[in-house]
Amino acid sequence: MSGNPANPEVKLLPGAGGAEASSLPATTTGVIGGTPPSRQLFEMPREELEHLADEYGLDPTTYKYRQHLVAAIHERRQLIASMDREAMLDVIKWGHRPVTINATKEQIAQEIARIRTMRFEGLSQRGLIVMARLRGVQVSDSEAVPACVKKLKKQEGFFSRMNRKRRAVLGSIVANIVGENEAPPSDYQFVPPPGGVAGPAAPAQPTSGSPTIKHEIEESGLFGGIAGRIKKSADSYVNQKLDEIEARIDRKLDEIDRRLGEWRDKEIANRIRILKITLWASVIVGAFSLIYTYVKVYFWPH
Repeated sequence: MSGNPANPEVKLLPGAGGAEASSLPATTTGVIGGTPPSRQLFEMPREELEHLADEYGLDPTTYKYRQHLVAAIHERRQLIASMDREAMLDVIKWGHRPVTINATKEQIAQEIARIRTMRFEGLSQRGLIVMARLRGVQVSDSEAVPACVKKLKKQEGFFSRMNRKRRAVLGSIVANIVGENEAPPSDYQFVPPPGGVAGPAAPAQPTSGSPTIKHEIEESGLFGGIAGRIKKSADSYVNQKLDEIEARIDRKLDEIDRRLGEWRDKEIANRIRILKITLWASVIVGAFSLIYTYVKVYFWPH
């Protein structure tokens, strides 16, 4: 025990104390509330980090080293936590992305990152700033709308712009072939929460606000746009059939409940009738017994 003192003296090399003191502020810096520490990101494999970065709107191929990707994801989380939720909802309503009314900022940001369009008509100024920052464009809070749009289009690049225009022309041709016209935009409505009942504040997502096949092809390409439209049609058909099945089940359950109620009422009525007959029989037997005892005592005494 004497060779293991409670407070052993530690000798440091010259300059080590200064290096340790300079590293302390880096470990005590605060993190924006609601953001998990970056220490948890280091525990994820590279594939999960790339998937998470893609959901946040980052390009994981631009980060060669793993620690750079972790730092970028952590910085993006801090950026999302510092954003105005109402401004993020402006982008969601403008892009008609399906979210619940109580969605977190990270869930909203992931839906915003899925918006690839370069048409910004109808988007508010604060929503455009959120869109620009999530796409990696440096803008200020008071940036004008034309300046934001110019920076966003400048970031797109020449070849990306040409490919988008080519996809737009191809989308117009496909839209003319299938005879699809652009529907007027409708009011946005939040998706009901899972397992909840859609109320007046959160009814189901309308289909009239979904992008047309022209815009889908412009954003995702010919096969991607057609596949997305087929998927949406299949989902709509499946949801419709599920609603019909649910309605049939509800009708059957109501009918079973009605029949069980009628059977219960009949059973209760029969039991009450049996109780009445038993009561009257008991009264009659008691009356005959009293009469017999009276006659026996007064008319035929011993």
